[in-house]
Amino acid sequence: MSNILRALNVVKQYASGAETLRILRGVSLRVEEGASLAITGQSGCGKSTLLNILGGLDRCDSGSVEIAGAEITGLSEHGLAAYRRDKVGFIFQFHYLLKDFTAWENVMLPSYMAGLKKKEALERARALLADVRLEDRLRHLPSQLSGGERQRVAVARALVNDPDLVLADEPTGNLDADTSAAVAELLYASAEKRGKTLVIVTHDAQVAARASRRVTLEAGILREETEGKEKEEKEDGGKP
Repeated sequence: MSNILRALNVVKQYASGAETLRILRGVSLRVEEGASLAITGQSGCGKSTLLNILGGLDRCDSGSVEIAGAEITGLSEHGLAAYRRDKVGFIFQFHYLLKDFTAWENVMLPSYMAGLKKKEALERARALLADVRLEDRLRHLPSQLSGGERQRVAVARALVNDPDLVLADEPTGNLDADTSAAVAELLYASAEKRGKTLVIVTHDAQVAARASRRVTLEAGILREETEGKEKEEKEDGGKP
């Protein structure tokens, strides 16, 4: 199976007064099409920064990111906006649903804004909401939904434009244990059903365990879990 995501020597740093904080220190990563990858690590280690770079929400200082063979690092702001619209589905810790729109409208809106006819956008949204078991909550506003239901709407919305890549940043971080497990299972199952590549940042070991691969970001370096121990991930042919 081919690699849909490839990051090579990604570096990101921030100035903090007289000090330079090196958040990502040459991160390299490959993810196969249709796979699921969980990224874990301590708070503040740069997991969200890496996810934002992969999703075109932030730029790296050096290195490269390719999605389906297309380099995104040098895209203009307009190009990045198109990439985010067409190629990536985002799920965040907070659902970011529009409060005056129903669950159905929240899910259909991205595809309608991308040019899909309203009837088709509504049909696509209905099918996705059925997949996350919310077919009986279509016309409910976010305020009328539970926390888990709102996050399931966010999962459906992330998939509505048929993205190549789904990026989830602590998607169960605000939920209790039982609800977290249910939402995570629906997220993985929905991505698998459609053959989508899923990259998920999480502190929850059970959520991470559901992924086909697990890596840890530590001191700006990505390490992959293999047979119970971690090793630094390197590009094919890289020297030890």
